[in-house]
Amino acid sequence: MNSRIPRRTFLRRAAVGSAGLFFTRICVDAARRLSPNERLNLAVIGVAHQGGSDMSQLDSENIVALCDVDETYLAAAAQKHPGAKTYNDFRRLLDQRDIDAVLVATPDHTHAVATVAALKSGRHVYCEKPLTRTLSECRAVMEAARKTKLVTQIGTQIHGGTNYRRVVELVRSGAIGSVREVHVWVDASYGQKLAPATGAPLPAHLHFDLWLGPVAQRAYSPDYVPRNWRNWWAFGGGALADFGCHYMDLPHWALELTAPSSVEIIDGPPAQDESVPPWLVVRYEYPAREASPPVALTWYHGGRQPKPEVLDSKLAGGWRSGVLFVGSKGQLLADYGRRLLLPQAQFEGFVPPTPFIPDSIGHYREWAQASKTGGPTTCNFEYSGTLTEAVLLGNAAFRAGRKLQWNSKQLRAVNCPEANQFIQHKYRSGWKL
Repeated sequence: MNSRIPRRTFLRRAAVGSAGLFFTRICVDAARRLSPNERLNLAVIGVAHQGGSDMSQLDSENIVALCDVDETYLAAAAQKHPGAKTYNDFRRLLDQRDIDAVLVATPDHTHAVATVAALKSGRHVYCEKPLTRTLSECRAVMEAARKTKLVTQIGTQIHGGTNYRRVVELVRSGAIGSVREVHVWVDASYGQKLAPATGAPLPAHLHFDLWLGPVAQRAYSPDYVPRNWRNWWAFGGGALADFGCHYMDLPHWALELTAPSSVEIIDGPPAQDESVPPWLVVRYEYPAREASPPVALTWYHGGRQPKPEVLDSKLAGGWRSGVLFVGSKGQLLADYGRRLLLPQAQFEGFVPPTPFIPDSIGHYREWAQASKTGGPTTCNFEYSGTLTEAVLLGNAAFRAGRKLQWNSKQLRAVNCPEANQFIQHKYRSGWKL
């Protein structure tokens, strides 16, 4: 046994009031530097659905540990990676000493506890989006990443594509002039569900208490797990939480946005205690950034789109999801793979700027290589945490039923103390960050 193990255990038990120093010490000791050609020892928490897709992008690395609360999913993943040790509880997985990095692909409500624990254990982390379920969890994840100085990346894979880079270059080069207005919409919908009936038998292959993790105890329902958890506030945040980090990523990147100064619901259905809204229209106001003007960003989901005077009705049908930058000299319409300068006649013959943002080596590969060599990532938790907080504020404003005047430094809505219950996480006994 390596001599650091008992010392580490001793320090963990003794580190009352000095957790930051302790965890920084651990990550310095634990994080290996590898050459780009060596393989990471990778652990995967959440091996099915999106986790399975993520794992397939990283299977050139050495997958040494697998964790899932569903024995069926775990067994299927273990067949593909027979050398990996298997776990149902990620806390036990993190005791495995040969792990360099961790992929977290659980439902939103367990992102924070798994991510913070992995960082504090000295492992680099790739976490699916949104980074967390609540704003206070997101801030805790960001602080853990700062303290440990480990390599992090959020699962906004579209950020690694070439189209987003070319859009950012167009905006930053001034092709459409000064941008004060952005519209972001997605053709996705969850929620407006009645509370599920209880009494369904618990599947023998599911460790439901571990699936619940830190959230309040409740009876099992197939309406929660495995696929429908995004419908419920307890576990996710609907379409805004699911797609906001993908689509709002583009204006955040192009315009260098950080925290909004206010968030307001422009339109939406009545709020429900348990289930998320199937559609929303949300207005975010961002302050000026140095020489750049303030920006009003409007979010739409559930089939809602900008009004015809903003988005030409002839285009709307072909752009069911998209981002529209409204500039002083024109508009720029984009989605994951397309971009279009408007009005088209005005930009006929336009020559785009010479690319100045290097193409990515791949979103997953970028994180894996940085985890080996200590290099940077483009969607680290500092950037993606700020993005996630902005996204989650829309849901907090909807649930609070009021426009929120936001103080990011204090992590509170200064005009609406009652919104705090939708900003701060609350865990059941036995769970903490």
